[in-house]
Amino acid sequence: MKVRTARTHNVLAMLFATGSLWASSAFAASPTDVSSLAGSWTLVAADVQHPDGSRAPDFGAKPTGLLLIDRQGHYSLQIFKSERPKFGSGDKAKGTESEYKAAVMGSSTHFGTLSIEPGDGALVFHIEGASFPNWEGQAQSRHYELKDNVLSYRVTPRPNGDVPISVWQRID
Repeated sequence: MKVRTARTHNVLAMLFATGSLWASSAFAASPTDVSSLAGSWTLVAADVQHPDGSRAPDFGAKPTGLLLIDRQGHYSLQIFKSERPKFGSGDKAKGTESEYKAAVMGSSTHFGTLSIEPGDGALVFHIEGASFPNWEGQAQSRHYELKDNVLSYRVTPRPNGDVPISVWQRID
């Protein structure tokens, strides 16, 4: 009877230890855990790579931007061209056609949730709201790299073959 009790205790101890290891690994940040990206990020570059391999600024010489990601994967992203003209009237409701166009084309904003595709190296933006309404409801995949608190990703090529590239620096 004592042998059976000792074996039972050993088996239970092993099961507990195995379960504890599994639980701790299941909740630890992994490369597919979006919580590893949680924080505030400032835009370093918003470039475009052309089909010929050359790279150029996509949102002007000094674009600005902010990317906020919480531990559950909710995000808000804003990118603005530095050279956007102010509205001459000073009234958002009284802009000219060219002012409205510059305001829209000089920004990229969206929010929603993020996920990471395991083994794919892909960051997926599940877009809930966007300044470009056609993106709403889409899941957009971007191949990304995270190194030394710098997050960079490539957007799906545009119809002309240009590939937008965003680079963010963690600020917290």
